[in-house]
Amino acid sequence: MINLYYPLRSLKEGHWFKLICGASFQHLPAIQNLVLAYALAGADCIDVAADAAVVAAAREALDRAGNLVDAQWQRGDRPWVRPLLMVSLNDGDDPHFRKAVFDPNTCPSDCPRPCESICPAQAIAFTPAQSGVIAERCYGCGRCVPICPFDTISTQFYRFSPADLLPLVLSGVDAIEIHTQVGRRDAFEHLWQAIAPVIPHLSLVAVSCPAGDGIESYLRSLYAVMQPQPPVVIWQADGRAMSGDIGDGTTHATLRLGQKLLAAELPGYVQLAGGTNGYTVEKLRSLHLLPPLLSPTPSDRSTSKAIAGVAYGSYARTLLSPVLDTLDAIVQERASPSVIPESGNGGAIAQPASTPAYLEQYPALLNQAMTLIDTLMSPLKGPGSPAQMQLGKRSPSAAKL
Repeated sequence: MINLYYPLRSLKEGHWFKLICGASFQHLPAIQNLVLAYALAGADCIDVAADAAVVAAAREALDRAGNLVDAQWQRGDRPWVRPLLMVSLNDGDDPHFRKAVFDPNTCPSDCPRPCESICPAQAIAFTPAQSGVIAERCYGCGRCVPICPFDTISTQFYRFSPADLLPLVLSGVDAIEIHTQVGRRDAFEHLWQAIAPVIPHLSLVAVSCPAGDGIESYLRSLYAVMQPQPPVVIWQADGRAMSGDIGDGTTHATLRLGQKLLAAELPGYVQLAGGTNGYTVEKLRSLHLLPPLLSPTPSDRSTSKAIAGVAYGSYARTLLSPVLDTLDAIVQERASPSVIPESGNGGAIAQPASTPAYLEQYPALLNQAMTLIDTLMSPLKGPGSPAQMQLGKRSPSAAKL
Protein backbone atom coordinates (compact mmCIF):
# COMPACT_ATOMS: atom_id res chain seq x y z
CA MET A 1 0.00 0.00 0.00
CA ILE A 2 1.28 3.49 -0.87
CA ASN A 3 1.72 6.11 1.81
CA LEU A 4 0.13 8.97 -0.14
CA TYR A 5 1.36 11.55 2.34
CA TYR A 6 4.86 11.62 0.90
CA PRO A 7 4.16 11.92 -2.87
CA LEU A 8 1.47 14.54 -2.23
CA ARG A 9 3.71 16.31 0.24
CA SER A 10 6.27 16.60 -2.54
CA LEU A 11 3.69 18.54 -4.54
CA LYS A 12 2.99 20.86 -1.63
CA GLU A 13 6.68 21.45 -0.93
CA GLY A 14 7.61 21.98 -4.57
CA HIS A 15 9.90 19.01 -5.18
CA TRP A 16 7.58 16.61 -7.03
CA PHE A 17 9.58 14.41 -9.44
CA LYS A 18 7.84 12.39 -12.14
CA LEU A 19 9.41 9.90 -14.55
CA ILE A 20 7.69 9.72 -17.94
CA CYS A 21 8.30 6.35 -19.52
CA GLY A 22 6.26 7.34 -22.57
CA ALA A 23 2.61 7.04 -23.51
CA SER A 24 3.60 4.93 -26.54
CA PHE A 25 6.68 3.22 -25.13
CA GLN A 26 6.08 -0.52 -24.67
CA HIS A 27 9.54 -2.07 -24.47
CA LEU A 28 9.01 -4.03 -21.26
CA PRO A 29 12.65 -4.78 -20.29
CA ALA A 30 13.61 -1.11 -20.56
CA ILE A 31 10.47 -0.02 -18.73
CA GLN A 32 11.15 -2.39 -15.85
CA ASN A 33 14.72 -1.20 -15.38
CA LEU A 34 13.80 2.48 -15.72
CA VAL A 35 10.98 2.13 -13.21
CA LEU A 36 13.11 0.22 -10.74
CA ALA A 37 16.00 2.71 -10.91
CA TYR A 38 13.92 5.87 -10.62
CA ALA A 39 11.65 4.36 -7.97
CA LEU A 40 14.67 3.45 -5.85
CA ALA A 41 16.06 6.94 -6.40
CA GLY A 42 12.96 8.56 -4.94
CA ALA A 43 10.63 9.48 -7.82
CA ASP A 44 7.17 10.48 -6.64
CA CYS A 45 5.33 9.27 -9.72
CA ILE A 46 5.93 6.90 -12.64
CA ASP A 47 3.96 7.63 -15.81
CA VAL A 48 3.55 4.74 -18.28
CA ALA A 49 1.46 3.75 -21.28
CA ALA A 50 -2.14 2.73 -20.61
CA ASP A 51 -1.39 -0.83 -21.64
CA ALA A 52 -2.06 -3.85 -19.44
CA ALA A 53 1.34 -5.47 -20.14
CA VAL A 54 3.18 -2.20 -19.48
CA VAL A 55 1.30 -1.59 -16.23
CA ALA A 56 2.02 -5.14 -15.09
CA ALA A 57 5.73 -4.71 -15.89
CA ALA A 58 5.86 -1.41 -14.01
CA ARG A 59 4.11 -2.89 -10.99
CA GLU A 60 6.51 -5.81 -10.95
CA ALA A 61 9.46 -3.40 -11.04
CA LEU A 62 7.98 -1.40 -8.15
CA ASP A 63 7.54 -4.62 -6.17
CA ARG A 64 11.15 -5.54 -6.80
CA ALA A 65 12.28 -2.08 -5.75
CA GLY A 66 10.38 -2.43 -2.48
CA ASN A 67 11.87 -5.86 -1.85
CA LEU A 68 15.34 -4.51 -2.56
CA VAL A 69 14.88 -1.68 -0.08
CA ASP A 70 13.76 -4.20 2.53
CA ALA A 71 16.70 -6.48 1.86
CA GLN A 72 19.83 -4.48 1.30
CA TRP A 73 19.61 -0.76 0.65
CA GLN A 74 20.80 2.05 2.88
CA ARG A 75 19.45 5.38 1.75
CA GLY A 76 19.44 9.03 2.70
CA ASP A 77 17.53 10.87 5.40
CA ARG A 78 14.05 10.23 4.02
CA PRO A 79 12.26 6.86 4.11
CA TRP A 80 11.73 5.16 0.77
CA VAL A 81 8.17 5.47 -0.47
CA ARG A 82 6.62 3.56 -3.33
CA PRO A 83 5.79 6.10 -6.07
CA LEU A 84 2.36 6.61 -7.56
CA LEU A 85 1.74 4.72 -10.80
CA MET A 86 0.12 6.84 -13.53
CA VAL A 87 -1.17 6.04 -17.02
CA SER A 88 -1.63 8.52 -19.85
CA LEU A 89 -4.78 8.97 -21.94
CA ASN A 90 -5.59 11.25 -24.88
CA ASP A 91 -8.73 13.02 -26.07
CA GLY A 92 -7.58 13.25 -29.70
CA ASP A 93 -4.56 13.01 -31.99
CA ASP A 94 -1.44 13.78 -29.99
CA PRO A 95 2.27 13.34 -30.70
CA HIS A 96 2.64 11.30 -27.51
CA PHE A 97 0.23 8.72 -28.93
CA ARG A 98 1.76 7.75 -32.24
CA LYS A 99 4.34 5.46 -33.76
CA ALA A 100 6.49 5.66 -36.85
CA VAL A 101 5.56 3.39 -39.74
CA PHE A 102 7.16 2.50 -43.07
CA ASP A 103 7.66 -0.48 -45.33
CA PRO A 104 11.36 -1.44 -45.21
CA ASN A 105 10.95 -3.32 -48.49
CA THR A 106 10.58 0.02 -50.29
CA CYS A 107 13.89 1.36 -48.95
CA PRO A 108 16.61 1.58 -51.64
CA SER A 109 19.56 -0.69 -50.96
CA ASP A 110 21.99 2.24 -51.11
CA CYS A 111 20.07 4.39 -48.61
CA PRO A 112 22.38 5.62 -45.82
CA ARG A 113 19.52 4.93 -43.35
CA PRO A 114 19.68 8.14 -41.31
CA CYS A 115 16.47 7.05 -39.59
CA GLU A 116 18.33 4.21 -37.89
CA SER A 117 21.08 6.40 -36.47
CA ILE A 118 18.87 9.29 -35.35
CA CYS A 119 16.35 7.17 -33.44
CA PRO A 120 16.93 7.75 -29.69
CA ALA A 121 15.05 4.58 -28.76
CA GLN A 122 16.85 2.24 -31.17
CA ALA A 123 13.42 1.50 -32.58
CA ILE A 124 14.51 1.20 -36.22
CA ALA A 125 16.60 -1.73 -37.37
CA PHE A 126 17.70 -3.36 -40.59
CA THR A 127 18.76 -6.88 -39.66
CA PRO A 128 17.90 -10.36 -40.91
CA ALA A 129 15.88 -10.90 -37.73
CA GLN A 130 13.91 -7.66 -37.84
CA SER A 131 13.64 -4.87 -40.36
CA GLY A 132 11.75 -1.60 -40.04
CA VAL A 133 10.16 -0.06 -36.96
CA ILE A 134 10.30 -2.07 -33.74
CA ALA A 135 6.89 -0.98 -32.53
CA GLU A 136 7.32 -1.62 -28.81
CA ARG A 137 10.46 0.56 -28.73
CA CYS A 138 9.01 3.48 -30.69
CA TYR A 139 7.54 6.26 -28.56
CA GLY A 140 6.62 8.59 -31.40
CA CYS A 141 9.28 11.32 -31.20
CA GLY A 142 9.03 11.79 -34.98
CA ARG A 143 12.71 12.53 -35.57
CA CYS A 144 12.91 9.93 -38.32
CA VAL A 145 10.12 11.47 -40.42
CA PRO A 146 11.81 14.61 -41.80
CA ILE A 147 15.24 13.00 -42.13
CA CYS A 148 14.17 10.23 -44.51
CA PRO A 149 15.70 11.12 -47.92
CA PHE A 150 12.87 9.32 -49.76
CA ASP A 151 9.96 10.58 -47.63
CA THR A 152 8.68 7.09 -46.92
CA ILE A 153 8.22 7.38 -43.13
CA SER A 154 4.96 8.54 -41.59
CA THR A 155 3.35 8.36 -38.17
CA GLN A 156 0.25 6.55 -37.10
CA PHE A 157 -1.88 8.02 -34.29
CA TYR A 158 -4.00 6.00 -31.93
CA ARG A 159 -6.45 6.80 -29.17
CA PHE A 160 -6.95 5.22 -25.78
CA SER A 161 -10.17 3.31 -25.20
CA PRO A 162 -11.89 4.42 -21.95
CA ALA A 163 -13.26 0.92 -21.50
CA ASP A 164 -9.71 -0.29 -20.86
CA LEU A 165 -9.13 2.07 -17.91
CA LEU A 166 -11.14 0.37 -15.16
CA PRO A 167 -9.16 -2.91 -15.29
CA LEU A 168 -5.93 -0.91 -15.13
CA VAL A 169 -7.10 1.05 -12.08
CA LEU A 170 -8.24 -2.11 -10.39
CA SER A 171 -4.81 -3.63 -11.11
CA GLY A 172 -3.06 -0.87 -9.19
CA VAL A 173 -2.96 2.37 -11.20
CA ASP A 174 -3.08 5.35 -8.83
CA ALA A 175 -3.39 8.32 -11.19
CA ILE A 176 -4.19 9.30 -14.76
CA GLU A 177 -2.96 12.03 -17.07
CA ILE A 178 -5.11 13.32 -19.91
CA HIS A 179 -3.33 14.85 -22.91
CA THR A 180 -5.38 17.55 -24.57
CA GLN A 181 -4.98 20.65 -26.74
CA VAL A 182 -6.68 24.05 -26.79
CA GLY A 183 -10.00 23.78 -28.60
CA ARG A 184 -10.88 20.20 -27.65
CA ARG A 185 -13.23 20.87 -24.74
CA ASP A 186 -16.01 18.67 -26.15
CA ALA A 187 -13.59 15.78 -26.72
CA PHE A 188 -12.21 16.19 -23.20
CA GLU A 189 -15.71 16.23 -21.71
CA HIS A 190 -16.68 13.12 -23.65
CA LEU A 191 -13.59 11.31 -22.37
CA TRP A 192 -14.17 12.52 -18.81
CA GLN A 193 -17.75 11.25 -18.79
CA ALA A 194 -16.52 7.87 -19.99
CA ILE A 195 -13.91 7.55 -17.23
CA ALA A 196 -15.94 9.24 -14.46
CA PRO A 197 -16.64 5.96 -12.61
CA VAL A 198 -12.93 5.45 -11.86
CA ILE A 199 -12.17 9.01 -10.70
CA PRO A 200 -13.09 8.33 -7.02
CA HIS A 201 -10.53 5.49 -6.99
CA LEU A 202 -7.63 7.73 -8.07
CA SER A 203 -5.18 9.75 -5.99
CA LEU A 204 -4.84 12.52 -8.56
CA VAL A 205 -5.53 13.57 -12.14
CA ALA A 206 -3.09 15.48 -14.34
CA VAL A 207 -4.00 17.43 -17.45
CA SER A 208 -1.20 17.94 -19.97
CA CYS A 209 -1.53 20.70 -22.54
CA PRO A 210 0.89 22.48 -24.90
CA ALA A 211 0.85 26.23 -25.37
CA GLY A 212 -2.02 27.71 -27.36
CA ASP A 213 -4.05 30.89 -27.64
CA GLY A 214 -6.45 31.14 -24.74
CA ILE A 215 -4.94 28.23 -22.83
CA GLU A 216 -5.84 29.80 -19.47
CA SER A 217 -9.58 29.98 -20.19
CA TYR A 218 -9.46 26.59 -21.91
CA LEU A 219 -8.03 24.82 -18.88
CA ARG A 220 -10.48 26.64 -16.63
CA SER A 221 -13.31 25.28 -18.78
CA LEU A 222 -11.89 21.76 -18.42
CA TYR A 223 -11.82 22.07 -14.65
CA ALA A 224 -15.52 22.97 -14.75
CA VAL A 225 -16.39 19.66 -16.44
CA MET A 226 -14.31 17.54 -14.03
CA GLN A 227 -17.18 15.94 -12.17
CA PRO A 228 -16.73 14.06 -9.97
CA GLN A 229 -13.94 16.31 -8.75
CA PRO A 230 -10.58 14.54 -8.43
CA PRO A 231 -8.85 14.88 -5.05
CA VAL A 232 -5.79 16.55 -6.60
CA VAL A 233 -5.30 18.21 -10.00
CA ILE A 234 -1.96 18.84 -11.70
CA TRP A 235 -1.67 21.09 -14.75
CA GLN A 236 1.26 19.87 -16.83
CA ALA A 237 2.89 22.64 -18.89
CA ASP A 238 3.99 20.68 -21.95
CA GLY A 239 6.65 22.93 -23.47
CA ARG A 240 8.53 20.98 -26.16
CA ALA A 241 7.07 17.51 -26.21
CA MET A 242 9.53 14.60 -26.35
CA SER A 243 12.54 16.78 -27.23
CA GLY A 244 14.94 15.24 -24.71
CA ASP A 245 17.63 17.73 -25.72
CA ILE A 246 20.35 18.79 -23.33
CA GLY A 247 20.71 22.36 -24.60
CA ASP A 248 20.14 25.17 -22.12
CA GLY A 249 17.50 26.80 -24.31
CA THR A 250 15.36 23.70 -24.72
CA THR A 251 13.69 24.21 -21.36
CA HIS A 252 12.60 27.81 -22.02
CA ALA A 253 9.28 26.83 -23.63
CA THR A 254 8.04 24.89 -20.62
CA LEU A 255 9.28 27.63 -18.27
CA ARG A 256 7.28 30.27 -20.15
CA LEU A 257 4.19 28.07 -20.25
CA GLY A 258 4.55 27.22 -16.56
CA GLN A 259 4.72 30.91 -15.66
CA LYS A 260 1.60 31.56 -17.73
CA LEU A 261 -0.33 28.81 -15.94
CA LEU A 262 0.82 30.06 -12.56
CA ALA A 263 -0.40 33.54 -13.41
CA ALA A 264 -3.78 32.07 -14.36
CA GLU A 265 -4.18 30.86 -10.75
CA LEU A 266 -5.83 27.61 -11.75
CA PRO A 267 -7.00 25.38 -8.88
CA GLY A 268 -4.36 22.72 -8.31
CA TYR A 269 -0.64 22.44 -8.98
CA VAL A 270 1.52 23.40 -11.96
CA GLN A 271 4.22 20.98 -13.09
CA LEU A 272 6.67 21.33 -15.98
CA ALA A 273 7.29 18.82 -18.79
CA GLY A 274 8.32 18.83 -22.43
CA GLY A 275 11.91 19.97 -22.89
CA THR A 276 12.83 19.49 -19.25
CA ASN A 277 16.48 18.60 -18.73
CA GLY A 278 19.46 19.13 -16.46
CA TYR A 279 19.10 22.92 -16.67
CA THR A 280 15.40 23.13 -15.77
CA VAL A 281 15.66 23.27 -11.97
CA GLU A 282 18.57 25.72 -12.15
CA LYS A 283 16.44 28.01 -14.31
CA LEU A 284 13.45 27.64 -11.99
CA ARG A 285 15.53 28.63 -8.98
CA SER A 286 17.05 31.59 -10.79
CA LEU A 287 13.49 32.81 -11.47
CA HIS A 288 12.46 32.11 -7.84
CA LEU A 289 9.80 29.68 -9.04
CA LEU A 290 10.83 26.91 -6.63
CA PRO A 291 10.87 27.05 -2.83
CA PRO A 292 14.20 26.86 -0.96
CA LEU A 293 15.66 23.35 -0.78
CA LEU A 294 15.60 23.32 3.01
CA SER A 295 12.25 24.97 3.63
CA PRO A 296 11.58 24.70 7.39
CA THR A 297 7.87 23.98 7.08
CA PRO A 298 5.73 22.51 4.31
CA SER A 299 3.46 24.96 2.52
CA ASP A 300 0.47 24.29 0.33
CA ARG A 301 1.56 25.39 -3.14
CA SER A 302 -1.76 24.66 -4.81
CA THR A 303 -2.63 28.34 -4.32
CA SER A 304 0.83 29.95 -4.53
CA LYS A 305 2.83 31.16 -7.52
CA ALA A 306 5.46 28.43 -7.47
CA ILE A 307 6.06 25.39 -9.62
CA ALA A 308 5.18 22.18 -7.77
CA GLY A 309 7.56 19.89 -9.61
CA VAL A 310 9.11 18.64 -12.81
CA ALA A 311 8.46 15.64 -15.06
CA TYR A 312 11.29 14.17 -17.11
CA GLY A 313 10.77 11.91 -20.12
CA SER A 314 13.26 11.64 -22.97
CA TYR A 315 16.00 13.28 -20.92
CA ALA A 316 15.53 10.89 -17.99
CA ARG A 317 15.64 7.88 -20.27
CA THR A 318 18.67 9.17 -22.17
CA LEU A 319 20.46 9.85 -18.90
CA LEU A 320 20.47 6.12 -18.15
CA SER A 321 21.39 5.06 -21.69
CA PRO A 322 24.99 4.16 -20.77
CA VAL A 323 23.74 1.83 -18.05
CA LEU A 324 20.90 0.30 -20.03
CA ASP A 325 23.08 -0.12 -23.14
CA THR A 326 25.60 -2.04 -21.05
CA LEU A 327 22.81 -4.17 -19.66
CA ASP A 328 21.47 -4.79 -23.18
CA ALA A 329 24.93 -5.94 -24.24
CA ILE A 330 24.94 -8.41 -21.35
CA VAL A 331 21.52 -9.67 -22.42
CA GLN A 332 22.68 -10.09 -26.02
CA GLU A 333 25.77 -11.98 -24.91
CA ARG A 334 23.70 -14.26 -22.70
CA ALA A 335 21.15 -14.82 -25.46
CA SER A 336 23.78 -15.80 -28.02
CA PRO A 337 24.11 -19.57 -28.34
CA SER A 338 27.07 -20.72 -26.29
CA VAL A 339 28.89 -23.49 -28.07
CA ILE A 340 30.30 -26.21 -25.85
CA PRO A 341 31.82 -29.58 -26.70
CA GLU A 342 29.25 -32.32 -27.00
CA SER A 343 30.04 -35.44 -25.04
CA GLY A 344 31.37 -38.30 -27.08
CA ASN A 345 31.80 -36.99 -30.61
CA GLY A 346 33.49 -33.61 -30.24
CA GLY A 347 30.53 -31.82 -31.83
CA ALA A 348 28.78 -28.77 -30.42
CA ILE A 349 25.45 -27.97 -28.80
CA ALA A 350 23.88 -24.57 -28.18
CA GLN A 351 23.07 -23.33 -24.69
CA PRO A 352 19.49 -22.09 -24.29
CA ALA A 353 18.96 -18.32 -24.10
CA SER A 354 18.93 -16.87 -20.59
CA THR A 355 16.08 -14.98 -18.94
CA PRO A 356 16.08 -11.15 -19.19
CA ALA A 357 18.66 -9.33 -17.10
CA TYR A 358 17.41 -7.11 -14.30
CA LEU A 359 19.37 -4.05 -13.28
CA GLU A 360 19.53 -5.06 -9.62
CA GLN A 361 21.37 -8.24 -10.61
CA TYR A 362 24.39 -6.07 -11.39
CA PRO A 363 25.20 -3.93 -8.32
CA ALA A 364 27.88 -1.87 -10.07
CA LEU A 365 25.45 -0.91 -12.84
CA LEU A 366 22.71 -0.15 -10.34
CA ASN A 367 25.00 2.10 -8.33
CA GLN A 368 26.05 3.81 -11.55
CA ALA A 369 22.37 4.42 -12.33
CA MET A 370 21.84 5.92 -8.86
CA THR A 371 24.78 8.25 -9.36
CA LEU A 372 23.43 9.45 -12.70
CA ILE A 373 19.90 9.95 -11.38
CA ASP A 374 21.23 11.85 -8.39
CA THR A 375 22.60 14.53 -10.73
CA LEU A 376 19.03 15.11 -11.92
CA MET A 377 17.05 14.55 -8.74
CA SER A 378 19.13 16.17 -6.00
CA PRO A 379 18.90 19.72 -7.42
CA LEU A 380 15.11 19.38 -7.08
CA LYS A 381 14.80 17.32 -3.92
CA GLY A 382 17.98 18.34 -2.12
CA PRO A 383 20.52 16.30 -0.14
CA GLY A 384 19.41 13.12 1.57
CA SER A 385 17.29 11.95 -1.34
CA PRO A 386 16.90 8.19 -1.81
CA ALA A 387 19.15 8.43 -4.87
CA GLN A 388 22.08 8.71 -2.46
CA MET A 389 22.06 5.03 -1.53
CA GLN A 390 24.58 2.24 -1.49
CA LEU A 391 23.94 -1.39 -2.19
CA GLY A 392 24.71 -3.93 0.49
CA LYS A 393 24.32 -1.65 3.51
CA ARG A 394 21.32 -1.12 5.70
CA SER A 395 20.60 0.60 8.98
CA PRO A 396 17.63 0.35 11.37
CA SER A 397 16.55 3.83 10.26
CA ALA A 398 16.17 2.80 6.62
CA ALA A 399 12.46 2.15 6.85
CA LYS A 400 10.11 1.66 3.95
CA LEU A 401 6.71 3.33 3.91
